[in-house]
Amino acid sequence: MRTDTLVKQDGMDALISSLSYVDAERFIMLISKEHFDYTKWRESNLNEQISVRELSKIAQEYSKTQL
Repeated sequence: MRTDTLVKQDGMDALISSLSYVDAERFIMLISKEHFDYTKWRESNLNEQISVRELSKIAQEYSKTQL
């Protein structure tokens, strides 16, 4: 099993390679400050065929419905 540190680093690397340093940080801030159940949202909305940008947009739209 991989450590949490390795998972976080690989996640950041994936975000940065798909977005940019600035947009990756922005994505993290948007996800962490929103009040919604990410796990529940992911189970019903995550499609492995979409890009990180598309996923970010969907997550932002979903979070607006959870306020």
